[in-house]
Amino acid sequence: MFSGNSPKKVCDQSFNRLLGETSGAFADLGTFLPLVLGLIALNQFSAQGIFLGFGLFAILSALFYRRPIPVQPMKVIAALVIAQGLSPGMLQASAMLMGIILLILAFSGAITWLAKQLSQAVSVGIQLAIGLQLMWMGVKMMSEFWLLGFGAFGLLFVSKFLPLRYLAMPLVITAGMIWQASTQTGLTSNNLDIQAMTTPFQLTWPTAVEWTSAALLLVVPQLALTLTNAVIAISAMAQEKFPEDAAKLTPKNLAITSGLANLLLAPFGASAMCHGAGGLTVQYHFGARTYLAPLIFGSTCLIIALCWGSNIAWLLSLIPMAILGSLLTIAGLQLAWSKRLIDGRPFCILVILSTAVTCFAINAAAGLAVGIILEQVRRRAILAMR
Repeated sequence: MFSGNSPKKVCDQSFNRLLGETSGAFADLGTFLPLVLGLIALNQFSAQGIFLGFGLFAILSALFYRRPIPVQPMKVIAALVIAQGLSPGMLQASAMLMGIILLILAFSGAITWLAKQLSQAVSVGIQLAIGLQLMWMGVKMMSEFWLLGFGAFGLLFVSKFLPLRYLAMPLVITAGMIWQASTQTGLTSNNLDIQAMTTPFQLTWPTAVEWTSAALLLVVPQLALTLTNAVIAISAMAQEKFPEDAAKLTPKNLAITSGLANLLLAPFGASAMCHGAGGLTVQYHFGARTYLAPLIFGSTCLIIALCWGSNIAWLLSLIPMAILGSLLTIAGLQLAWSKRLIDGRPFCILVILSTAVTCFAINAAAGLAVGIILEQVRRRAILAMR
């Protein structure tokens, strides 16, 4: 009798791990594709510059962290640029300003101090608010075709309890693309103009007016979400999932990598980019555990950047918005849920809900401030009782 695992079992385990990494690599498409395709098709930004930026950022993150630390668009900036039809120069200016601010906070030690003030309850409250917001965005996207969207969501949710859960996401996307291809007419789908998605790559530099406008209109509202979700919250989540690498998965390092990526890649047409707690949640859920997931995603983005044309634009646009919405809803659900919502102490629940409600009512910065104040009140009350 042979001892240990048989070659077939080892092969099966390796295949399942690779399948999980591949599935996890593209699990955040619900956040990524709608914003990226919007910038390319609606604002006519260069697809090569945007995909090149994401590709390099993802690959460098994979090699540095050796874990599935995701990269994604800065949601507030991308959404405002799309909604208001802002120029590529404003997007570039906002990305570089965010990069400078993150680097200053990281090297000054301010980001480390801020992270120490953020208790687990405050972090859970912020994640709850962001998760619910992602779910709301996903539901609105699914509403374009309720049957398809909720059918995909149901399959993805149930797959969590099945042995081959890693296959669910690629199967759902593939089925959605086949359905879209069989029903669309002409060269448009998802309400995106394919011809507009082939704008050639060109270098630009923000004007003085664009710098000023970007600081006021884009950077200020984005900064709070980036500090909470893309630096502090993802650090806490990553350290919980990968405690053996906690020394590297710090808020300071995450701020540095995001800052450098934006400062160095934005001049070449990259979008404003960051890490994200929601992306880590959904990638981990679908099987990402190592550097392979961001490496696969980054390499794919580089290939798309180098080979971009009407055929690739058409292929990506085949993914129905309802399917993207189901992925986004799953990401939001995973981010919003925490055991602390059930087993937390009464004051802990109060901090969580107060933080989340304030994030909804005002913004993430206000929610962070409310949570920190409540935690300081609790700590002082404890000290007074001793």
